[in-house]
Parts: sequence; structure tokens; C-alpha cells
Amino acid sequence: MTSLHKSIAMKRVLLLYRNAFGGLSRAAWMMSVVMLINRSGSMVTPFLSLYVTDMLGYNLREAGIILSIYGMGSVCGSFLGGWLTDRVGHFKVQFVSLTLGGSLYFLLLNLRQFEYLAAGVFILSLVNDCLRPANSASIAHYAKPENMTRAFSLNRMAINLGFSVGPAVGGLLAAVSYRWLFVADGLTCIGAGIFFFLYFRNRQGHRPPPKQQASLAVKAPTVRSPYRDGYFLLFVLLCCSYAVMFFQLFSTLPLYWRRIYDLPESQIGLLMALNGLIVFLLEMIVVYLVGERIRKQALIAAGVLLLGLSFVVLNMTQHLGGLYFAMLLLSVSEIFAMPFMATITVERSDESNRGAYMGLYTISYAAAHVIAPFMGTTIISTYSFATLWWATAALAILTAAGSYWVVKQMEAQRKRLQDIGATDNIALTTA
Repeated sequence: MTSLHKSIAMKRVLLLYRNAFGGLSRAAWMMSVVMLINRSGSMVTPFLSLYVTDMLGYNLREAGIILSIYGMGSVCGSFLGGWLTDRVGHFKVQFVSLTLGGSLYFLLLNLRQFEYLAAGVFILSLVNDCLRPANSASIAHYAKPENMTRAFSLNRMAINLGFSVGPAVGGLLAAVSYRWLFVADGLTCIGAGIFFFLYFRNRQGHRPPPKQQASLAVKAPTVRSPYRDGYFLLFVLLCCSYAVMFFQLFSTLPLYWRRIYDLPESQIGLLMALNGLIVFLLEMIVVYLVGERIRKQALIAAGVLLLGLSFVVLNMTQHLGGLYFAMLLLSVSEIFAMPFMATITVERSDESNRGAYMGLYTISYAAAHVIAPFMGTTIISTYSFATLWWATAALAILTAAGSYWVVKQMEAQRKRLQDIGATDNIALTTA
């Protein structure tokens, strides 16, 4: 390829990135900065299973219990965060979650007895995960409606960029002392909370014009509670199933890398950082290119199947390169599935119940934090890593089929409501 052709190709790539990031509000960018600061300190969770087994001396089943208790706190925090968001607002919930959660890391690093450690992990997870539904509601509040999926992708891009930094640095710190993981995680949480408060304390959200508000109001069904929305409840269950598979990344995969491949903490950190880096580089581009061209049900189903394939790869090869290829598939799976799952949840809700919808959606991931480590460590202890990977692949096929069907039904329902709303608007205009 000549230098001219290389220059033209580079310009096209840069133009593609500019278009993908263009049109997003300043507040959406600043929200992403908050999450970048916060997730750059994501060091405790990726190494928690190794910390509990290698440093504190607990066995595999006890480590699974600790990780499941972390998930229970996440479930409670997601529910509480959604409830509080609808009552006191997303600003207060996010600020308290970031600053108080950061402070709790300094307490947790001094807890070693199993009962105290379990209680500390539960409280820390509860406070931290109040952030999730509030953050999602905040993105929907500050984003322009036409850029909703890209705003969520921008936020996830910042999270993944931070996650590419956190585990990589965490692997180096863990080689010195695991205590530094807690210190770094606590400081970055508090720093994110301070930045969030200074920028957003007087910030107003995006307000569509009255005509646009009328058209947006018909996007969500008339169901006022997500707990009485049958399609959405099934959707949440399938999201949980996907997350159970995905969260093996934080529970059993580090153990697999250590016990089967004997990788040191630094290399484990780099493998996990690769996930964040791939998503950071590709997600916005993929969402921009295919978000409006391919139906959401097809994208989500493809993402679920790719996740299952990533675990099949682990059983098909024992080469170190297979670990990196499996991580590539897992990361592309995340790009196809997660941003569109969040968008569907926003489109299913309105301003009056968005906290509840986002809270229930977040609970699906939080519940997976309970199920994933318990299921993973139990299958490993009883059978083997290989059995776990085959079981996960089978679950991926079932989840993909279910996701395709339920999202198709939800999108068809939303389209019918839009058509009804458009007809009503025409009638009002004619009158």
C-alpha cells in the first residue's frame, strides 16, 4: 500500500471515529469522565478470588461464598439504588455511593476473619452498586434522545478504558502487596465522587421540545411497574443468564489462568485489561455502524453466542494464544450485547419509572454476581474447568434463542405504541 493510500485510509478511520463520537452532549462526556476515574481503580474485584485464596488462605468453596456474598450485596444495592433514584434523584445517590463506597475499601483491607470479611464485602458491594441504576438514569437524563445508545456506549467505553488500566496496574500492585489494591480502589472512588459533585451539582439535563416529548412518551408501554411487565421480566432473566456467563471473567477465569496455566498476577491483570482495551477501541464504532442497521434482537443474540464460543475455545486448545483469542471473543460479545440491552431498558421506561426499570435491569447483573461464582466454583470442585466451559456454552445457546424472541416481541410492541401515538398526534393536529 502506498503512502497516499495509507493516508486516505487513516483519514477515513479518523472520520469514522469523529462521526461515532459526534453530537453527544457535554454532560454525557463528563459523566464518562467520572466513570473513567472510578473504574481506573477497579483492582479489588478482579483479584478478589485470588486474594481470598492466596493471601487469606481460604479454600475454593469459601472463596465462592465470599464472591456470592459480594453478589448479594450487589443485588440489594441495585434494588436500593433504583428505589432511591426515583425518590431523591440520581445526583445524590451517585455522590454518596462514590464517596462512601471509596471509604469502605480502607475498612475492608483490615478484615481477615471469614464472618467479618463476608459482612464487609456485602456492605461494600451494596453501597457501590447503588451507583449503577442512578448512573444509568443520569445518562438517560443528560443524553439527547437520538443519541441514547451512543451515550450509553460512551459511558461503557469510559468504564472499559478504566478497566483496561485498573487490572493492569492492579496486577503490578498485587505483586508488591494486595493492600495497595484496596488503597488505590478507595482513592479513585472518592476522587470520582468529588469530580462528579463539582461538575454536576448545578447541571440541568437535556429537555426535549414539547412535540418531541409527546412523541417520546409513547415509546414505553403503559405498564407503570417493571415488576408487572411480563416481557421485561423475561428479558431481565435472560440478561441475568448472560451475566452469569460473562462474570466468570471475575470469578473462575482468574483461578483457571492461575491453576491451569500458572500465570502470575501481572499477566492475569494484562489479560483482564485486554477486555477493557478492546471494548474501548471498538464499541463506539460498532454501535455507530450497526446500531441503526441491524435489529437489536439479532445483535444481542449474536453477542450471547460469541460469549459461549469464547468458552468453547478454552476447551479446544491448551495454548496460551487461545486465552487471548477467547478474550477477544468475550470482548466482542460484550460490544454486541450490553449497550443494546441498556437501550432497550431505557426505551421500555419513562421519566416516572426509569429508576425502577434501570434498578431491575441492574439487579439482573447483580444477581449474576451471586450465581456466577457459586455455580462456577461448585462445578469446578465437583467436576472440572472443562465441564464448566461446556455447560456455559450450552447455556449461551439457550439464552441467545430466548433473547432473540423476547426482544423481538418487545420491539414489535414498542413499534405498535409508536404508531398509535403518531396516529393520535395526527388526529390532534387535524382537530
